[in-house]
Amino acid sequence: MDETPDGPLTGVRIIDLTTVVMGPFATQILADLGADVIRVEAPGGDFMRDFDPKKSPKMGAFSINVNRNKRSVVLDLKTDVGRNALLDLVETADVFVTNMRPKALAKLALTDDDLRTRRGDLVYCSATGFGSDGPYAHKAAYDDVIQAASGFASMFAWLGPEPAYVPSIIADKVTSLHVVYAVLAALFRRATTGEGDFVEVPMAESMAAFNLVEHLSGHTFEPHVGAFSYLRMRTVHRRPRRSADGWVCILPYTDRNWADFFTLAGAPEAAADPRFATINDRVANVDALYGLLDDLVATRTTGEWMELCDEYSIPAVPVVDLEHLGDDPHFSAVGMLRSDVHPTEGPYRIVREPVRFRAGTPGLRHHAPNLGENTAELLTELGYDTERIEEILQQNR
Repeated sequence: MDETPDGPLTGVRIIDLTTVVMGPFATQILADLGADVIRVEAPGGDFMRDFDPKKSPKMGAFSINVNRNKRSVVLDLKTDVGRNALLDLVETADVFVTNMRPKALAKLALTDDDLRTRRGDLVYCSATGFGSDGPYAHKAAYDDVIQAASGFASMFAWLGPEPAYVPSIIADKVTSLHVVYAVLAALFRRATTGEGDFVEVPMAESMAAFNLVEHLSGHTFEPHVGAFSYLRMRTVHRRPRRSADGWVCILPYTDRNWADFFTLAGAPEAAADPRFATINDRVANVDALYGLLDDLVATRTTGEWMELCDEYSIPAVPVVDLEHLGDDPHFSAVGMLRSDVHPTEGPYRIVREPVRFRAGTPGLRHHAPNLGENTAELLTELGYDTERIEEILQQNR
């Protein structure tokens, strides 16, 4: 499917008053889908812009990708002229996304009620740490905080002596996806009713819901029917396997998969073992099953296992080092990482948006802007005269 400069959100304008990761990543996805995203930052910019590595100030590696397809405006919202410029931008927008704390928004008079006086059908999305009707609503929230609060960190204690954090900002990124679908749903509702909406997307609740999909399990019922959590997730033996020359994931899943795997591995007696006869039997005896899997996988090389598993439709892949993901034949073929040249930062790699559209997949319309690069351009679009634009630019210096 070919790339196109347009996308399904072409014609939608989004004001992005977010910081750090969760908000900017969500609006990056919306920008990649074709929306005109205007990133509003304070003088000095979001502190993530200064995260190393970087080649020049305010253009750290994170910002290079997360700000692509956006336009950047710098406004001092603590001044009347800066706040009024933002309100004028809101009048031209369809969506306003922010992860500022509610108290800060109220102090700046930038709440949903405030902005709706300027744009009555606005979709206002407030991404927070914790839901506004709970006792933690006031708490500061970053990824580690939400991993702890949502039960995510506690799951590692099923496998070892202590809770732990996954080495990824998973709470930020999961919540970003919730922001995206919530904004799209509100835009669809507006298209059918003409009405705007207020959407709250709390990180803690988003991550808790994510965690409970499989783990509510027997506690779904009242009284409980069985244990809490999906037992296959709770064994230390759920891990990549060492082959004769590397590491692989081999995951027979269906009854037929397991029968074929045991035959291929030279252990037909295991196929007749009643402990492994059905999926429920296998889950109940997962430690024994996965311990046996360790021994059997070690008998062949990774290449040999891939050939056999592909032939018998047994799910299997080599373990790919994240640092070298772009060298993997699949991700190389689909162009997961591609090279381009930024006008100020030079050659760099772009992580493409993973979804594809038959009608045309939106691509890179413009590179990540430098901080405030589009301030004068956007103010000119609002009809500001040269003197007024210069006043705002002067405040930002």
